[in-house]
Amino acid sequence: MIKTLNLKKIYTTEEVETTALDNVNIKIEEGEFVSIMGPSGCGKSTLLNLLGLLDNPSSGEYYFLEQEVANFSERQRAKLRKENIGFVFQSFNLIDELTVFENVELPLLYLGYSSSERKTRVNEVLEQMEIMHRRNHFPQQLSGGQQQRVAVSRAIVSKPKLILADEPTGNLDSSHGDEVMNLLEELNKAGTTVVMVTHSPTYAEYGDRVIHLFDGHIVTENYKGGFRV
Repeated sequence: MIKTLNLKKIYTTEEVETTALDNVNIKIEEGEFVSIMGPSGCGKSTLLNLLGLLDNPSSGEYYFLEQEVANFSERQRAKLRKENIGFVFQSFNLIDELTVFENVELPLLYLGYSSSERKTRVNEVLEQMEIMHRRNHFPQQLSGGQQQRVAVSRAIVSKPKLILADEPTGNLDSSHGDEVMNLLEELNKAGTTVVMVTHSPTYAEYGDRVIHLFDGHIVTENYKGGFRV
């Protein structure tokens, strides 16, 4: 599903040039659950943004679904994102003025689903995520755990092939964090590819393997079946 070759991302200002990622080579198969770990500033979120087609690399190659997409235009990237990728963020990124139902419905509106199709699909996902009883509430009326359930619902409502999760448990207590991780694990077992950035060694172990980043480089990959440098 994903392959990068010598992926590099450099941020340049008038005063300084910062290399966020330096010659990163990874391969992620369809159906895998991959965790990405490393200290703050090591390039984890930058890598996730590139994998999620939110940004282009400075150099290198990126193959997504066997297409070379490193130099795609924003319009091309947006089309691929909408059709294939769901995002889950630490800060939930829900729209306060919209109800739970309306927040989850948004991706389907962008994809041009009919009103009846949207209603059916959103209700199915809210039932699946056990948040149906809050469908008419607004985000600020929900607990952190409930808000993240809504965020996960929004991420999966269009049945994406890939879910990218950036510190999805970062703002949650341990019980709600466990809840979200169990949801991601269930989605992965149902066939969805999951790539997750986390600071938690415990939650990283949900993955089939753990990629460790340091200063923009991959330093180790820890597989469930063994350890590889």
